Amino acid sequence: MKSKNLLLIAIFCAIFSACWSPKKSDSSSTSSSKSPTPESTKKDTNSDTKTDEKTNKDSDKKMDDSTKTEVKSVGFTANLPSGFTPPTDAVGQKMLKEYGAMFVAKNGVVPPPKVVFNNESEVSSWQSGISKSSESIGGATIELQTPAVKALKEAIADAKQNGANISPNGGSDAARRNYAGTVTNWKSRVDPGMIHWVSKGKITQAEANRIKALPIPEQISEIFKLESQGIFFAKDLSKSIIYSVAPPGTSQHISMLAFDVKEHANSKVRDIMAKHGWFQTVVSDLPHFTYLGVSESELPKLGLKKVSDGGRTYWIPE
Repeated sequence: MKSKNLLLIAIFCAIFSACWSPKKSDSSSTSSSKSPTPESTKKDTNSDTKTDEKTNKDSDKKMDDSTKTEVKSVGFTANLPSGFTPPTDAVGQKMLKEYGAMFVAKNGVVPPPKVVFNNESEVSSWQSGISKSSESIGGATIELQTPAVKALKEAIADAKQNGANISPNGGSDAARRNYAGTVTNWKSRVDPGMIHWVSKGKITQAEANRIKALPIPEQISEIFKLESQGIFFAKDLSKSIIYSVAPPGTSQHISMLAFDVKEHANSKVRDIMAKHGWFQTVVSDLPHFTYLGVSESELPKLGLKKVSDGGRTYWIPE
């Protein structure tokens, strides 16, 4: 009986051992080569999603940056052309402030690389490298940068359809000019102005002769000094010369982005010119229009501000 009981106990232990060992083995196997649980799979999926989202955001950012290279919305200085040399002298800084709208012109045109050209050679060298076109308008040969000519022709056609006319004020001189032309225009204001102010006793004849004999860059500085004292050289002698003619080497006409319009007094003409990218940018220079190549709504993005004078709208650097 006792041996029978021992035999039963031995059989029971053998069965128990056989049942228990596989479970232990499975447990050990699971911990050493563990398959991903639903929770860990979810975590990995979230990580992949975040990576994809980051990639998409980076791609969107690059696209935004690429768009901003055309028309930036961060002010005038940021929209100046690549390679532009900012002026460090008082005359250059003044002219950039007054005439600077042309330097942010778009739509395929090339603004000048600096504010003041010093001589005929510099002007000729720069103009020769620019794409330009000629067109006979109002009996005069008009030469401008190619996109500006195209826009002007469209404006002229638009005006005709609306019962108006757009023609050059002053013949071919209404468009492209060379350095010598800007010197001639400058003297047409300085010389009579000197005669007038000498007769009024504001300056002596000796002082007038001294200033007229100076090299052009020095003469410009001297004229500006006199104007700071209220001795003006515009055609009517009531305001600065820069609102009548440009100092030599600074005219927007050198850039081949300016056109003087005979019918400038007609508000319909001014509106049509603006519709085709042509705006007034030199305060009180009534016939003068500048090709900027954008719509009016985009001008503030280029760092230009609207100024009203005499019932007209001008756009100048902010």
